[in-house]
Amino acid sequence: MMGHRLSKIATRTGDDGTTGLGDGSRVSKDDARIAAIGYVDELNSCIGVLLCEPMPSDLHDALTRIQNDLFDLGGELSIPGHSMIKESHLAQLDAWLAEYNATLAPLKEFILPGGSRAAALAHVARTVCRRAERAIVALGRGKPAGVDEAARKYVNRLSDLLFVFARVLNRADGGADVLWNHQRDGSSQ
Repeated sequence: MMGHRLSKIATRTGDDGTTGLGDGSRVSKDDARIAAIGYVDELNSCIGVLLCEPMPSDLHDALTRIQNDLFDLGGELSIPGHSMIKESHLAQLDAWLAEYNATLAPLKEFILPGGSRAAALAHVARTVCRRAERAIVALGRGKPAGVDEAARKYVNRLSDLLFVFARVLNRADGGADVLWNHQRDGSSQ
């Protein structure tokens, strides 16, 4: 049992521009580790907004599980050298990618973020996921106790999965992918 970890929210300990990590150390709020944690938190919030939209229950369940994984990832990032994302997390993402991608028509053209509101929100989450990935890669570069390889792989595969989920959500809404019109003449702009 975790107990009361958040019994006091306003601690004022960050008033000096630092924040505490899970190992008890303090770092600047603009530290690369805090940036990575913040982007993972932002991604989790984007998925939370997406979950407010109507969607098939299996996607809702998958996204809820992903939110819990992202909380674990944030915990991992907050304790240098600690690892919480495992190969089993990657295997689950790979299984969902295979399952859902198999139901979609192959893409012959790039697609634009959009379609249904839920699909558009999945695309927003995908782009935030890519930002989190860039921050995690930067954090892992040349730093002792940077980031475990499974964590980096997780966000890379998750962004792919969010792209697939956006396509599935468009189809579930009765719509289709919004295709990039690369032959437009520019007169409609």
